[in-house]
Amino acid sequence: MSTIAIARMELLIARRNMWVFTSLILMGLFSSVLTLAGGAPTGSLGVDPLLIATTSITTLSVYLIPLIGLLLSFDAIAGEAERGTLALSLTYPLSRGEILLGKFLAHLMVLGFAVAVGLALTAGLTIWKYGSADLNYLPLLKLFATSLALGAAFLGIGYTISALAKQTGVASGIVIIVWLICVVLYDLGLLGALVADGGGTFTKTIFPWLLVANPADAFRLINMPTDTVSTLATGLGAAGQASGFGPQLASLLLWPVLALTLAWAAFRRVEP
Repeated sequence: MSTIAIARMELLIARRNMWVFTSLILMGLFSSVLTLAGGAPTGSLGVDPLLIATTSITTLSVYLIPLIGLLLSFDAIAGEAERGTLALSLTYPLSRGEILLGKFLAHLMVLGFAVAVGLALTAGLTIWKYGSADLNYLPLLKLFATSLALGAAFLGIGYTISALAKQTGVASGIVIIVWLICVVLYDLGLLGALVADGGGTFTKTIFPWLLVANPADAFRLINMPTDTVSTLATGLGAAGQASGFGPQLASLLLWPVLALTLAWAAFRRVEP
């Protein structure tokens, strides 16, 4: 019950947080635009229009969901320490783990609501354009579930940074750097290594596992179709198939646990 009370309080605070409304607007706007613009190939390719829309939203989510998770969490501990409310929170008969879990549940609900709004608009617009007959909703449900896992991982990373930085200004700068590394620079580095390797040992044995180790790439590989659409949509499809579905799912599920464990360990060292 104590964890639920913390979560309820965080949800009340979140109603006044500009990042919450920004998340809703971004997910809704980009999902609508990508759904309306991405339906053109369905007639010529004979592909389920909802599958095309889901592929487009997956590409968006790889960048947007980690950013939303980090922006929701970067001041969760450092912000309270600066405002002086952390000392008050620690006087309650709650462990630091319960406080952290309460914050996590609240922020995950906010992120899940933003994702649900975007995917609901995608489904609604697709039905409006093509009708509901013969649509496969399973990829959309899989995208929602894996989006929560991806968001949970970056929430935990954000809490860790917030606890270690102790200042919101420093934490905000670090989370942007972490976001750039995880969703942009990491793949560019792997691409450069692939070019340098020229199809050698690195490409065949090491590269697929390095790709799966990144939660953003694991999320992308799980949600991208395994047929020709996947090959056209991303150059990472072949490597994803080489490593199998199991490692991708394991990476995506283990990252939230690892990130929250690191956040809890860092939070234990924080002195209000």
